[in-house]
Amino acid sequence: MSAKARLALLLALTFVLARPLFSAADSAPAVVPTKVRAIGPILITVADMDRSIDFYSRILTFEKVSDAELAGDEVEHLFGVFGARVRVVRMKLGDESIELAQFLAPRGRPIPPDSHSNDLWFQHIAIIVSDMDRAYAVLRQNKVEHASSGPQRLPDWNKNASGIKAFYFKDPDEHPVEILEFPDGKGAAKWHRSGAALFLGIDHTAITVSDTDASLRFYRDLLGLRVAGESDNYGIEQERLNNVFGAHLRITALRAPNGPGIELLEYLSPRDGRPFPSDEHANDVVHRQTELEMEDAETAIASLQTAKTRFISTGTVSFEPGKLGFHRALLVRDPDGHALAIVQP
Repeated sequence: MSAKARLALLLALTFVLARPLFSAADSAPAVVPTKVRAIGPILITVADMDRSIDFYSRILTFEKVSDAELAGDEVEHLFGVFGARVRVVRMKLGDESIELAQFLAPRGRPIPPDSHSNDLWFQHIAIIVSDMDRAYAVLRQNKVEHASSGPQRLPDWNKNASGIKAFYFKDPDEHPVEILEFPDGKGAAKWHRSGAALFLGIDHTAITVSDTDASLRFYRDLLGLRVAGESDNYGIEQERLNNVFGAHLRITALRAPNGPGIELLEYLSPRDGRPFPSDEHANDVVHRQTELEMEDAETAIASLQTAKTRFISTGTVSFEPGKLGFHRALLVRDPDGHALAIVQP
């Protein structure tokens, strides 16, 4: 063997021996992308069920479609609350639904009284109305608590939001609720049907997040939701809508094939919103959770475990058919602490 050949062989052996048997990429567990089939309903923990049913049905024209009282091991393990006894009422408006949950035992804590829209526990449902002036008049007649100073029309310079009318108010437990009126050319076609009722349905649920990019890695890259729109909102109208002085928001709309959307609200300013309470439980009135119906729940759960997602449930919980509208479920938290129910129908 020539000197040149011996040198080439020596270099090749040195490279092979120096190379690790497994690279970091080889050893890292792969996160399998999953896909959400539908979003909703949104569950809201309440302190007094009868009071909440009256509010949502009499004022906002939701219809009660089911009423059940649940207890037992599976309920405790799903919600992560020992000794849980829960009354769950499903309310429907148009094509969309919410679930009201009252923990008869153990009772949780009320919403912090000084909550603001830029606190990371903020979450609302956005109800579409056919006429903002009439809807606002109904709310005033029923003496609802304002969260906004009054209805706001978003400015024409903001191309993605121009002409939208919006107003925030509070339900009896201080949960924020939004009503929206879309101008022609914005929103789904069903929100523009002639002869429609005043309160039409739920377009989305909005959550305040600390970092949109981190939330997109979770909701888009891991769970498979698609980005349906983006907007950069600021100005006096936005400040009065959110009741936050100097509010400047990066807004990202996410959608699944069915159901309402999820809207990410990142406050670029002010950035003094408080973090999600680390000791929040499902029986606390601040608790809301968004149901995600998965095409393959088992794959979704495996991917969430691989991604080191925080679990609320002790594990996947199975229910008897017809008990809760799904067969198998697991509660998890997003990067900011918002609760999600991963379900298989």
